[in-house]
Amino acid sequence: MQATRRVSRADEMTGQSDRKLIATGIVGTVIAALCCFTPVLVVLFGAVGLSAWLGWLDYVLLPAFAFFVALTVYATLRRQRRKK
Repeated sequence: MQATRRVSRADEMTGQSDRKLIATGIVGTVIAALCCFTPVLVVLFGAVGLSAWLGWLDYVLLPAFAFFVALTVYATLRRQRRKK
């Protein structure tokens, strides 16, 4: 009986961590996509006087975008495998 409770709690925690990973991946992807593909970050940096940093922006945003897309895919695949 104890083992059954531990497994169900572990499954709950895994389900919650899967949801958190998916949520983190989606939110990060949306933020990185907004900053990569729209001038939101350029306008924001210009408004606060940090426009000199815009030259380095691609070195940070594109890998961040790729990381968050990969995180979303990983979390989704992990969740699907666990359900099977």
